[in-house]
Amino acid sequence: MLRVVSGISLIAERGQVTALLGANGAGKTTTLECAQGLQKRSGGSISLLGHDPAAAGADLRSRVGVMLQDGGLPPSARPLPLLRHIAGLYARPWPVDDLAERLGIDTFSRTTVRRLSGGQKQRLALAAALLGRPEVLFLDEPSAGLDPQSRQLVFELITELRDAGMGIILTTHLMDDAQRLADYVYIIDGGRNVAEGTVQELLRRGPAVETGTDHVRTLTFEAKPGLDLSDVLPADVVVAEERAGSYSATGVLTPQHLAALTAWWAANGIMPASMTLQARSLEDVFLDISGKDIR
Repeated sequence: MLRVVSGISLIAERGQVTALLGANGAGKTTTLECAQGLQKRSGGSISLLGHDPAAAGADLRSRVGVMLQDGGLPPSARPLPLLRHIAGLYARPWPVDDLAERLGIDTFSRTTVRRLSGGQKQRLALAAALLGRPEVLFLDEPSAGLDPQSRQLVFELITELRDAGMGIILTTHLMDDAQRLADYVYIIDGGRNVAEGTVQELLRRGPAVETGTDHVRTLTFEAKPGLDLSDVLPADVVVAEERAGSYSATGVLTPQHLAALTAWWAANGIMPASMTLQARSLEDVFLDISGKDIR
């Protein structure tokens, strides 16, 4: 028997967005399907709103919303009739017209599901998951295929629901989304927990922790190619010319380091065409933990 998940332990609180991150095959989909009661487990224990989801009845299911990446929406249905049908299954559903307007579904209400774009299907699947006013909401890649306007709309709604006390469990391969939305993050690999914490706690992993300073940062700038910066910045700051004239310096950068670099530019008559300074991201942490090999 293949053991897919072993050693995962996580808690998702009400009024919090909990992100579960992992490379393909890490076990996150299996974990969430067991938590949702969609897949039987061979061991361990799961409590969803105080009940075992494997034995969930209609009462528990009515308190939980699930948005799958492949939403399983009937291809010949039209959005509004479909939502009204689903709403009829709940005692106190979210008003269909209100939810359709919030998610812009009214703009494509006459189109069958099979003809919807990927982003439109995502918005429809999210609406279907929210119709029952769930206490817990599972979201699988909620922003996949969304244009920037729709993505912002969905993010605002997720934040509003979180602030209203809903517990939201999120899986995504888009680390920017997780960094923006998540209150607490679990990273899993090989079917077990390998890291957890708030976004800020995870960003402090690595060299910054050892030196007691804030974050590892990356400075990038564009200038003439072939510059030798070996004596300008300390050895623990990794400097690379990514392509001709495009430089990056990564490490625990201080104001003194920046002053030394700008003084060197001035002494050598160099005026960068552009310059950016970015803190270590959740994607950096994820790649450090899970590795960069394709699964």
